[in-house]
Amino acid sequence: MELLSPKVDFVFKRIFGAEENKDVLVNFLNAVFEDSGEPLVADVEILNPFLDKEALTDKLAVLDVKARTESGTLIDVEIQLWNHRDMEKRTLYYWAKLFESQLKEGESYFKLHKAVTINVVDFKYIETDRYHSTFHLREDTTGILLTDLAEIHFIELPKLRERSVGLERRLVRWMLFFTAKTKEQLEGLAMGDPAIRKALTTLEFLS
Repeated sequence: MELLSPKVDFVFKRIFGAEENKDVLVNFLNAVFEDSGEPLVADVEILNPFLDKEALTDKLAVLDVKARTESGTLIDVEIQLWNHRDMEKRTLYYWAKLFESQLKEGESYFKLHKAVTINVVDFKYIETDRYHSTFHLREDTTGILLTDLAEIHFIELPKLRERSVGLERRLVRWMLFFTAKTKEQLEGLAMGDPAIRKALTTLEFLS
């Protein structure tokens, strides 16, 4: 049996956005946060990926995977296979819609929680050799963080293939899961990682 690619939109959503695979999503998120030195999460709530329109003329935004952590942080995980020149505008728009969706009319800004967008892209986009880039709002000269409420990640899959990396990094294992060419490679990754084993089981079922 030939396996589908986990990078295909509906497969990605089924692996990471299904309630029964919540533990798989938590493992992937912690792989990302671990790699960037951000706090890890213990649990998430899978949310409706549709961001409501305020007016009929508004652009509808549908996230690939939307979740909320136990501390209230909102997370959007996106898979993008093709190079969109306006990717930075797209991710800012999605982040802004996610952040804005927290408040209803009359509610205090105090209630706003952090919003995080994680972009897994199958092309090179950021001008760096790093396969994982993390962005925050910082002052240009001093580097002082204005707020930690905004956080955007880019995980660029092609950059991993150009570097010699070890499997001890959890994010590397997930990136190899996305880019594996054979079932044998996937089974090798799954052997020592229960979360990837469960993701592979879902992939086999869908295939």
